[in-house]
Amino acid sequence: MKTITLTVPDSLDIDNKDLAMLVASRLYEQGKLSLGQAAEVAGLTKRTFAELLGTYNVSLFNYPASDLESDIANA
Repeated sequence: MKTITLTVPDSLDIDNKDLAMLVASRLYEQGKLSLGQAAEVAGLTKRTFAELLGTYNVSLFNYPASDLESDIANA
């Protein structure tokens, strides 16, 4: 896994854990990371990460609406 260093302004009142969660939840939402991968980036268990997703306005069920429509049509 890569390690990156970010420089953020002091005026941005955010700690490392919250920043990691923001990045991980966004990458999960975009489908770039699986739930397990995103949890690892955030430094959390899958369960804890899944429970916290809602506080970042990210759905646990990362399923495009177009796929849901296709599934309904095929049912």
